[in-house]
Amino acid sequence: MDIEELLERYRQLADRYAPAKAQRGYLEDYKKSCLAMLMKDAMKAGHSSAAAQEREAAAHPTYQKLLEDLKVAVYEEEKVRYHLKAVELEIEIFRTKSANERAERRAYGA
Repeated sequence: MDIEELLERYRQLADRYAPAKAQRGYLEDYKKSCLAMLMKDAMKAGHSSAAAQEREAAAHPTYQKLLEDLKVAVYEEEKVRYHLKAVELEIEIFRTKSANERAERRAYGA
């Protein structure tokens, strides 16, 4: 694979990585808000202690769904990140081979 193909793959992956990272960050922040809103609902339902409110909020289907969505977002971000890392390593291998070829040409006067 030549360098242009590697760079194009890298650009494509970067275009996928940014939204994946944004989604993960959003869900991590929203998780706090969701928990707070559900705890408030639990308080209205008569759960007076913070521990009881948190227990009720964490058991709520909305919160459980959010956790599932967060799991998917983390998976997607990490998958794309590792693909990016693989392309970075391929680029480094390309650079090393190119440097070795240049050194060999200089050494043999080619």
